[in-house]
Amino acid sequence: MTQEQTPTSRIASIDIMRGLVIILMMLDHVRERFYMHVRTGDPIADTIEPDLFFTRMLTHLCAPVFIFLAGTSAWLYAHQKEGEYRSPSKFLFTRGLVIIMIEIVLYYLVWADSFPNYLFLQVLWAIGLCMVALSLACRLNYWVIGALGFLIVLGHNALVPLNFEPGEWGYIPWAILHDGGELGKVGPLTVSLSYPSLPWFGVILLGYFAGPLFARSTTTLTRWQWLIGLGVSCLALLLVLRGFNIYGETIPWAVQDTAIETVMSFINFTKYPPSLDYVLLTLGVGLLLLAWLETVKKQNWALNLMQTFGSIPMFIYVLHLYVLLAAYWILYAIFGATHGARYGLDSVLWIWVGMFTLVAVHYPIAKAFAAYKHREKRNKPWLSYF
Repeated sequence: MTQEQTPTSRIASIDIMRGLVIILMMLDHVRERFYMHVRTGDPIADTIEPDLFFTRMLTHLCAPVFIFLAGTSAWLYAHQKEGEYRSPSKFLFTRGLVIIMIEIVLYYLVWADSFPNYLFLQVLWAIGLCMVALSLACRLNYWVIGALGFLIVLGHNALVPLNFEPGEWGYIPWAILHDGGELGKVGPLTVSLSYPSLPWFGVILLGYFAGPLFARSTTTLTRWQWLIGLGVSCLALLLVLRGFNIYGETIPWAVQDTAIETVMSFINFTKYPPSLDYVLLTLGVGLLLLAWLETVKKQNWALNLMQTFGSIPMFIYVLHLYVLLAAYWILYAIFGATHGARYGLDSVLWIWVGMFTLVAVHYPIAKAFAAYKHREKRNKPWLSYF
């Protein structure tokens, strides 16, 4: 797979990784929509069966990889032409606000049937807020950006003992930055935040710092070597920190009754907020996947599909949530409530079937919209937000 590009072309490996993230998001959202009768928890409850555990663990790749690549894309936006720089501040700021509005309005409507009195601030909130913050941070020296990113990702676990009770002066800002939780009420709605922004800001800074790896002046071999080295380093550091329960995760692992349960204990990390061990595992795997894509000489249908999804991630993200909502009510009308008051699937296998069905349904739409976007985006700048 060639990474050479003209100033207006896209980088295939980044789009493919984004597309993989979108597909895994579909898997996770099928689980959330149709398997709500089994709550996974955070970290994942030790009573969960292995098939559901590893399905949930696989979807943990989504947020870190997507936010990291958002930072990388911001650097590429600022350096489209070799030797020239254009500030990404305005684009990042406006895009961040648009994503936050999508979270507040469209995402609420998706879940209003299940939680009518709650407004959840989740991954789009975190992405949008990180983009707004990056619109300011990108003015800093490049090495300061990298140092700040490493400091936040490596050090935020040390802040776990710091907490505030509801009603205390620091509760709301600290909930937004690090702890999450209920922020209060806006009219009849209780605002609940599950994606604290500080650790994710560290991840987007590291993505921006990694941007030069994808510059046109960087050879494929150099990029591959760096991606392999960084990915292996993340996983090696994880083995040391987690293996000896030194730092990076609040809940220690322990040997269990079976080998599979021991593995589950070892890789069961906190996502809200993302622990250092969580970030090391997910970004380590993500970097190795990006390195593998550097070795692909000829794309197949699966990579083409992922690349199409990854070139219009926000469009597919929003669309599939409403398709899932419609599918839920259709199945509910046909079969009625199967788990309590809701319709739900009977096995984890059906979650995977649902994901593959979503992919098949969305691909023709994605292909058509991607062609339209890339054909018209010069004349219709709003298309860049999708």
